[in-house]
Amino acid sequence: MTTTHKTVAWRDMEPNRRRGAEIRVVLGPATCGCTSGFMGVAVVEPGESIAEHYHPYSEEFLYVISGTLTVDLDGEPVLVRADEGVLVPINVRHRLRNMGTEQVRAVFQLGPLAPRPELGHVDTETAREAAEFTARQS
Repeated sequence: MTTTHKTVAWRDMEPNRRRGAEIRVVLGPATCGCTSGFMGVAVVEPGESIAEHYHPYSEEFLYVISGTLTVDLDGEPVLVRADEGVLVPINVRHRLRNMGTEQVRAVFQLGPLAPRPELGHVDTETAREAAEFTARQS
């Protein structure tokens, strides 16, 4: 049996800014047919944030490639620097903020998948509310 492997480029993925900063899912059910989770990249400019939400079915692994990311876990800020990672357990509310002066690039991976895509994220604030919260923290 011959297996065909498909590469997926970050640059080819449409950016999603619904929760604030740029999120691009690189490997997921829609891009490569995977069934156990999905992986992507978040790009958070200085002063930007990704609105608070939680995942009722999935753990999230965050790994910072560059910059320093503030990850609020159930309201507690955790600094994650370049070459560091943090686990976001199932049902833990989390918000990502860039309180620094350089762009943050972070890889995220979630698994397992929710039974249906619309059940995977529960938003607890809007992108505007997250931006206002981040501005107040400056």
